[in-house]
Amino acid sequence: MPDKDFTHFDAGGNAIMVDVSAKDVTTRTAIAKGEITLSGETLAAIRGGTAKKGDVLGVARIAGIMAAKRTADIIPLCHPLNFDTVTIDFTILEADGPHRIEAACSVKLAGKTGAEMEALTGVTAALLTIYDMCKALDRAMIIGNVRLFEKTGGKSGHFKRSV
Repeated sequence: MPDKDFTHFDAGGNAIMVDVSAKDVTTRTAIAKGEITLSGETLAAIRGGTAKKGDVLGVARIAGIMAAKRTADIIPLCHPLNFDTVTIDFTILEADGPHRIEAACSVKLAGKTGAEMEALTGVTAALLTIYDMCKALDRAMIIGNVRLFEKTGGKSGHFKRSV
């Protein structure tokens, strides 16, 4: 029998979607971040707009937004949500080591559940899209450090990663 603290199981141990009908609607936000490590040549192609597949970060931004909106279709038992906004932003990190691009997905909504999985899905899809669009230049790219950075709203309140 599953531990009673696991909300995605019924008394018989069957996977279920959590009933959120009794929850209050609150404003919920989540920011997830992740990064892709790539070669200097690949970063230069992205910056210069010379990647053969086009505007890498522009396409990755759209892919991340689309993925966040479709999280319930990808992750079992997630509730479909109506967003107030979803954004994807990129920061190029070169100063301290290998060439990296950090992606951040920010989600905001008024609802009874959600935001974290949607932000994590959005940032991951954005990074995967960068990889897909640049793999002809650099198959050694590494996607990593995907994490929930901050979240507000809901029963569990405010969370902010310290590092």
